[in-house]
Amino acid sequence: MTKRTKTLLGSLAAAAVMTFAAPAGAVADTYWQCVPFARLISGIQIFGDARTWWQQAVGKYETGVQPKAGAVLCFKPTARMKLGHVAVVSQVLTDRVVQITHANWSPIDGSRGKVEKDVTLIDVSQAGDWSQVKVWYDPLRDLGGSTYNTHGFIYQDTSARVIAASGLSKVQNGAVAMAQSAASQINNAVRPGAGPLSMLSQAADSTDRIAALIAAATRGDGGSED
Repeated sequence: MTKRTKTLLGSLAAAAVMTFAAPAGAVADTYWQCVPFARLISGIQIFGDARTWWQQAVGKYETGVQPKAGAVLCFKPTARMKLGHVAVVSQVLTDRVVQITHANWSPIDGSRGKVEKDVTLIDVSQAGDWSQVKVWYDPLRDLGGSTYNTHGFIYQDTSARVIAASGLSKVQNGAVAMAQSAASQINNAVRPGAGPLSMLSQAADSTDRIAALIAAATRGDGGSED
């Protein structure tokens, strides 16, 4: 098992332990679009469609291709996602795997406009520059089949972090019930009644699938699709 895989497995193991104490993610009654939600919890004050955020950030915020907690990842538009998409990095797990919190991506219980907290996003670009990613898709209980092209990350400045702290407080106070925690990902990936050792074993299998996907991408096997 590679060092990268072991690192991710450690994070998955921690999430598995959390499942015994954490309640399942709730579904918010509020309908959230990705832009106002990303602005609320990142503090990055950019307005307009998600597809315009990258250009608007020029000269206003630092941008780059390395993920950082609190940064906003900007997705390029596709035929099915004409307005683009933005998501906030919750945590960097490895050089190829992060968790994101975002809104209006997966249909939850058949409804759009919901929030997903701390779900998996992986870099499948050949250059390792996060220009192509795969994203957790709730109906599949796994990574989605599509590969999405991205511009990169918009980083918080000091004022954005202050605004984000205020926005996150509002969220935690009931503005929205966060859905799909990392713990629930692991919990729902195993058989009902599975013990801790079984959970960790299956988590390892899931980790190996992600590692294999990354390896295929770096060999040039991964194509882009809208």
